[in-house]
Amino acid sequence: MIKPMSHDATGQPAARPIDPGVRIGHVHLKVADLERALSFYCGVLGFELIQRYGSQAAFVSAGGYHHHIGLNTWESEGGSPPPPGTTGLYHVAILYPTRAALADALVRIAEAGIPLQGASDHGVSEALYLSDPDGNGIELYVDRPEDQWPRTPDGELQMVTRRLDLQDLLASREA
Repeated sequence: MIKPMSHDATGQPAARPIDPGVRIGHVHLKVADLERALSFYCGVLGFELIQRYGSQAAFVSAGGYHHHIGLNTWESEGGSPPPPGTTGLYHVAILYPTRAALADALVRIAEAGIPLQGASDHGVSEALYLSDPDGNGIELYVDRPEDQWPRTPDGELQMVTRRLDLQDLLASREA
């Protein structure tokens, strides 16, 4: 039997941390056109097509994982993105292993003629922002080592949003 959740003095559910080993394994996106989505995720970003599920879904990954991104048209074929002012996905964040790999992603995006919607240095990470062909927000980013994260004098994490120097990022591709 599952025990009822405990509550704090204000009646709110008591905070109980999730296991620190938990990771977000994959995201599954509704798309209007599967082939167009595959052209973006595989053709531009470079994910590998792992499996198709008929003509309505596909699974893509990096490095042979079973799937990082699922794409489907089950409820969305021919559909349009949700209008502004509605709830839903803000963005999918794709973590790159190195600055050079993120710089390569920037080159791929530019070569495909896909506009950036933003490029930020958050202190803890460097990030590129764009949308996929279905209007889903995409963040491509690389983390800095934890010992370089900005902190307040009392040791609290202090994320920031500054303009990312794209030329410096591109220079890391050649280093």
